[in-house]
Formats: sequence, C-alpha cells, structure tokens
Amino acid sequence: MISRKNLKQIAKARLKDSKILCKNGRYDGAVYLCGYAVEVTLKAKICKTLNWKGFPESSKEFEHYKSFKTHNLDVLLKLSGHELVVKSKYLADWSIIAQWDPEVRYKQIGSAAEVDAKNIISSTRNILGAL
Repeated sequence: MISRKNLKQIAKARLKDSKILCKNGRYDGAVYLCGYAVEVTLKAKICKTLNWKGFPESSKEFEHYKSFKTHNLDVLLKLSGHELVVKSKYLADWSIIAQWDPEVRYKQIGSAAEVDAKNIISSTRNILGAL
C-alpha cells in the first residue's frame, strides 16, 4: 500500500516538476505530469473517502479492487466522492484536465504548446486545491 501522505507528496512533486518543465520549454512533459498529479490526488481522496490507510500498489493488493486500478480521471473522480463538487464548482478546470490520459506519453514531441501546458498547470493547481 502507498500511504495517503505519500500520495499527496507525490502529487505536489509532479505539479512542481510540471512547472519546471514548462518554464524550460518542455511542454509535453509538463502536460503529462499534470495528469499524474491529478490522478495521484484522486487516489489519496479515495483513501480518505473509504477510510483506507493507503492505496493498493501491487497486483495482489488490487486483487479485490480491480475497478480502482485505472488511470481514467473521470472514473477516479467518481470513486473519490468529490465529483459533484468538482464538476459544479470547477467544471472549466476539470474539462481541461479530463482530456488527459497516460497515452499522451506516446504523442509526437511538440504536440503540446506553451498555452496548453500553462492551462493544464493552472487547472491542476485549482483542482488539487479543491481536493
């Protein structure tokens, strides 16, 4: 299991990394890491909502929780118990973030523009703050 505390630290680190990448013109990487910052934050919220000490990490730990083994941000948001709040108060930010999926790592280099990276960083910061 990975602890909620560790998940929160990872999320903050990924957002910080994305800002550094954006500042240095590495927009694709900045976008990619923002998605993971949101994913990890949602997993921490799931732990809190379900009163879990941590989120499953290994295949064995996921054995009875297969629906939780996903990178789909919409699914994770539903499981977190915070969908109503996020989609009612932060819909514009969520709409930007919800376009992310881990397959972005295979996109051609230069697919993300500076404005894309700045928008997702801003939206990620807002969503993390709301969660």
